Amino acid sequence: MPSQLSAQTIATVKATVPALEAHGLEITRAMYARMFQNPMIRNLFNQSHHGETGSQPRALADAILAYAQNIDNLGVLGAAVERIAQKHVGLQILPEHYPYVAEALLGAIKDVLGDAASEPVLAAWGEAYSFLADILIAREAAVYQQIAEADGGWTGWRDFRVEARIRESEVITSFVLRPVDGGRVLAHKPGQYLTFWLELPGEHPQKRNYSISAAPNGETYRISVKREPEGSASNWLHDAAEVGTVLKVSAPAGEFFLGHQPERPVVLVSGGVGLTPMIAMLETLAKTGANVPVHYVHGALNGATHAMRDRVRDLASSTAFVDATTFYLEPRPEDVRGKDFDEEGQISLDWLKANTPVAEADYYLCGPKGFLRTFVNGLALAGVAQDRIHYEFFGPADELLAA
Repeated sequence: MPSQLSAQTIATVKATVPALEAHGLEITRAMYARMFQNPMIRNLFNQSHHGETGSQPRALADAILAYAQNIDNLGVLGAAVERIAQKHVGLQILPEHYPYVAEALLGAIKDVLGDAASEPVLAAWGEAYSFLADILIAREAAVYQQIAEADGGWTGWRDFRVEARIRESEVITSFVLRPVDGGRVLAHKPGQYLTFWLELPGEHPQKRNYSISAAPNGETYRISVKREPEGSASNWLHDAAEVGTVLKVSAPAGEFFLGHQPERPVVLVSGGVGLTPMIAMLETLAKTGANVPVHYVHGALNGATHAMRDRVRDLASSTAFVDATTFYLEPRPEDVRGKDFDEEGQISLDWLKANTPVAEADYYLCGPKGFLRTFVNGLALAGVAQDRIHYEFFGPADELLAA
């Protein structure tokens, strides 16, 4: 593979941008339809993100368009490439899987664009895909090696047994997981997730990512799962995963995590079940002793859906540097302000600007996409530098070649 793309390939791929803008979604839907004819490849993907109503085909269409638009300046896509590599490591994507994607992508381009997908166009996209695949494969190999060599690390899928179930709210349940082999577990970076291979009765195998909701301890992991009305995996976990159930898990992954020993104030902002990585961060900061102020800001519907309330209050009361504020959008009559929650309504940008150190803090955000759009864009407009705004998506990110 060449160390850089040829000028002709770059020009040809950029010339396809108008076609991708017009037909990108058709191409990605056709691509997934081709790939999913192979059960081995289909089972690599999180199927909840696919199909006519799934968000992944649109996310991939936008990602391919971004790649074409920036193919002469790939440095701007570095963060997206890292996110994809981490996601692939969680899903256990290996080099031998990439040719199937290439074949499906080129076939889909030909199916949708017809005569416009000339041999030069297909050859250029073949080279462009292979170039990106080599970058991802090299990065993923480095991550796999780092995980395998670390204390408690492992490769592939490892069996974990549910050691405990904790009902955190009417919609969220935590599961404490211990490896069946009795060995140690990799110390995750607070904010990372685990990927699960779930074999549900009467369904194809399912892949799901769940954030780790506890500080590293070398022995167990904890995930906190919201029951989604149409979520086959979350409903199965809530209804069928009892103490003693064995689950297949890949090692912690993800590029959204709290840095070691932060040097600036930390603001953790979450909505709903988006608190799960924030709890891991908060527990870690409380355990290691932060040298900076920590602001924990969370929004929930009310006390019925608010998870880990007592845990957060205990951490805040036992540490001098943690300030915790909870918003309830629709408090119930039994929800007491000052005891169960602190503020009524939604978290707002104005509140953050007035109550957190905007000029110097690192902001960590996790919640639904609307929540993220509000605060990622709003904080940037308020003068927070991009390198101080860190965020995690629910579902697939609208980024380059996300799986």
